[in-house]
Amino acid sequence: QVQLQESGPGLVKPSQTLSLSCTVSGGSITSDYFYWSWIRQPPGKGMEWMGAIYYSGTTYYNPSLKRRTSISRDTSKNQITLQLTSVTPEDKAVYYCHDDTSDVWGQGTQVTVSS
Repeated sequence: QVQLQESGPGLVKPSQTLSLSCTVSGGSITSDYFYWSWIRQPPGKGMEWMGAIYYSGTTYYNPSLKRRTSISRDTSKNQITLQLTSVTPEDKAVYYCHDDTSDVWGQGTQVTVSS
């Protein structure tokens, strides 16, 4: 059973870059046909898909966030990483890692943007 655990700073200053990691256990991020997404939920709003990375390393992004978003992987750590540049208070949200193949969610990590 795949398990996901997000980690990263809970507080980021405006204009800085947010970096989050998703550690995958119980499976390999390079397993054939697996793909992983980052999804966030701002307070009082619905889920927003940010982007995904496939087992091959190919990435896809939400067009509205593409300019600021980068998803990558560290195969040595079995981690999926998210970077979001030039953050603003509107980027405050709970950020989730999701195994799209098995429909498994991480517990989410709260991120606040404030000086």
